[in-house]
Amino acid sequence: MQINLAIDAMGGDLGPRTNVSGALLALLHDPLLSITLVGNKEQLTNLLLQHSLSRDFTSRIHILASDDAIGMDEAPASVLRNRKNSSMHLAIKLVAQGQCQGVVSGGNTGALMLISRHYLGMLAGIERPAISTAIPTYQGRSYLLDLGANINCQPEHLLQFALMGSVMVSRVEGKAKPSVALLNVGHEAIKGNSLVKSAASLISQHPCLNYAGYIEGDKIFNGDVDLVVCDGFTGNIALKTSEGLARYLSGQIQTLFHKNWYSRLVGLMARPLLHQLKQQMDPVRYNGGSFLGLQGCVVKSHGNADAQGFSFAVMRAAIEARQQLAAHLQVAMQQRVFSQQKS
Repeated sequence: MQINLAIDAMGGDLGPRTNVSGALLALLHDPLLSITLVGNKEQLTNLLLQHSLSRDFTSRIHILASDDAIGMDEAPASVLRNRKNSSMHLAIKLVAQGQCQGVVSGGNTGALMLISRHYLGMLAGIERPAISTAIPTYQGRSYLLDLGANINCQPEHLLQFALMGSVMVSRVEGKAKPSVALLNVGHEAIKGNSLVKSAASLISQHPCLNYAGYIEGDKIFNGDVDLVVCDGFTGNIALKTSEGLARYLSGQIQTLFHKNWYSRLVGLMARPLLHQLKQQMDPVRYNGGSFLGLQGCVVKSHGNADAQGFSFAVMRAAIEARQQLAAHLQVAMQQRVFSQQKS
């Protein structure tokens, strides 16, 4: 299925060079993908001319000019009102107008959330969007949400996150009834704060959710459940901690294998296995957080993602756009709310 994705080429810490390179890598991987780069036309044109891959994809690359870019530290409410010609605004408007089927940005998360809500709107029955991403596990991958969109939550919000996440995993991973767990400080029923306990009561009683109980932080990567639900404050810390740990372990392994001639020899022999381990642990492979709950496909790339990381975010958006995830979420949410009312 041919799709066109809008790319906020000016967003992120590393700038358009990285975003353009990442988008081109996604085009290389996906022959049915086209992109519309939104940003400074002269700068983007020069970057494309410098990149050898761009010559092969001329018909699949479009540019929408914008000379304004939203900074990573700008107040979201201010840029929503005053920066309507920015690359982020214009990229999201392409989705709202139906010219693109999804948008990818590595820019200001709060601004991306507010602008997306403004132009795309929320799905019926959903009060707040949630950011979700895949995480590596012993058994493949699981999903975690919310990752920072909602710092302060009510139990009803966690129920909505569980419902949206369950539909997403079912669509993307092909699992009929994904298992759902709540992140908590223990697995016993008596553990946790009032938010988690109240949310557990709501989620466990919902007829459309396969609730697996509480899960502790050290069990997230076991892969025993398909979806881990938490508030954005907890989820963001859990994600950033795991990414930092992965980088630390990777660095320590490299240091150990360069200590002396013997360790270098062992490292040389183990290089294929070490390369495989690095790939499995690398957070870049799981870059791209989906904004669930919006009437459209919006994927947030890490602000400091390299070209390869940005390409994974683009490919994630392509999958969700082809799956028409937002439309399926709307239908499924209506059915699940109705099922709860009947029960």
